Amino acid sequence: MTAPVLKQDVFQAISDPTRRTMLVLLANGELPITAITTHFPISRTAVNKHLYVLNDAGLVSKRKLGRETRYRLEAAPLVQIQDWLSFFEVYWDNRLLALKNIVEQD
Repeated sequence: MTAPVLKQDVFQAISDPTRRTMLVLLANGELPITAITTHFPISRTAVNKHLYVLNDAGLVSKRKLGRETRYRLEAAPLVQIQDWLSFFEVYWDNRLLALKNIVEQD
C-alpha cells in the first residue's frame, strides 16, 4: 500500500493565519463547515477553500455525515515542522544558556 500523494506542502498550508486558526479549532474535535465558518469574518466559500488547502496537505480529513461535511485535524504531517524547528533548538539553547550565565553573574 502506498501513501497518498499530497498536493500541498505543509509549510505552505500553514503559512496563512486563517488556516492556522482552523487547525487550532479542529484540535478540539471534528467540526462541520457551518461551525467553522462562524469563527471567521469570511464567506463560507473562502472557508471551504482554506479547508481544501489543508486537506490537500493532509492536515485535515473530511467525511460526509448526512448532508454536511465534517472536518478533523490530522496532526501527523505537523511532524515535518517540528523536525525542521528542532534543528534550530541548539541555537535557542545556546542563547538561553548565555542569558542564564549573565543573570547569574549579577
